[in-house]
Amino acid sequence: MKTLIVTADDFGLSAPVNEAVEAAHRRGILTTASLMVTAPAADDAVARARRLPTLAVGLHLVLVDGRPALPPEQLPDLVGPDGRFRRDPVRAGVKLFFLPRARRQAEAEVRAQLERFRATDLPLDHVDGHHHFHQHPVIVDLLIKLAPEFGIKAVRVPLEPPLYSWRAQREGLLRRCSGWLLSANRMRVMRRRLRAAGIHCNDHIFGLYDSGRMTPERVARFIEHLPDGVSELYCHPATRRWPGATDNLPESYLCVEEFNALADPERRARLERLGVRRAAFRDQPPLSHRY
Repeated sequence: MKTLIVTADDFGLSAPVNEAVEAAHRRGILTTASLMVTAPAADDAVARARRLPTLAVGLHLVLVDGRPALPPEQLPDLVGPDGRFRRDPVRAGVKLFFLPRARRQAEAEVRAQLERFRATDLPLDHVDGHHHFHQHPVIVDLLIKLAPEFGIKAVRVPLEPPLYSWRAQREGLLRRCSGWLLSANRMRVMRRRLRAAGIHCNDHIFGLYDSGRMTPERVARFIEHLPDGVSELYCHPATRRWPGATDNLPESYLCVEEFNALADPERRARLERLGVRRAAFRDQPPLSHRY
C-alpha cells in the first residue's frame, strides 16, 4: 500500500508561508506542516492551524540558521554575536559531539521549543529539523529521551531512495546515489532506534535532492513513482516572495511554484485515482514501545 504525507516546512516563517499552508491544505494535497515556534509569524501560523483541525502540525526544530527560544546568553556555544543560531550545521554538529556544555545547551533549547509548541495546545504530529539538523545523533538521543514527556510519536528520517527519485526526475543520478551512500547507514540506525522507542518515522522521503525546486512538474512525477510504504514529500511553499535577508527562504527557492504544486486540486484527484492514501504521521497504526 502507498501512503503519502505531504509536508510544508517553515510554517510560521512569514505570512506568505502561512497563507500557502492554509490554501494548499484546504484545496490541494498538503496534509501536514512543520511549525517554527520561534519564527516571526508563528502566532499567525498557530491561529490558522486552529481553524484547520484536519491539518496535522509538527515541530520544525531550529538549532541552526534561526532564532532560539531561550535567551542567547544561555546558549553561548550555539549562537553567534547576533543572538541567532549559526548558519553552519557542520560546525554546530562538531560542537555537539565534543563539547558537553554545548550538549547541555542544546537539550535546554530543544526542551524550550517543545514547551513552546505544547503551549499552543495543538496536537504534536511529528518532529523534524531545520536543515534536517535533528538527524544529529545527539539530537536523536534527546528526542527519544524527551518523547514520553512531550508525546513525541513521530520523527522524520531524511533518507531519499535514489533510484525511485531518479526514475521520477531522470536527472542527477550520481548526486542522488552519492548522497544516499553518505547517509544511508546513519539513517538506518536512526530509524531503528526511533522504532525501538515506539516512535513512528517515514519509510521514504522525497524533496531532499530537489529542495526549493519542487515545482508542479516535479511533484507530479514523484506522485507517479511512489514506492510502497509511507512516503513523505516535503516542500517550502509561499504565496509570494517577501523582503528581508533574515527569516527568509533562499533566493534560489521556487516557493511560489511549490505552492502551486501543492494547491492544485487536480493533484489530489490524481492521488485518489492512483490509490495513494493521503495521511499525516498521526494516522499511522500504533507501534509497540519500551517507555
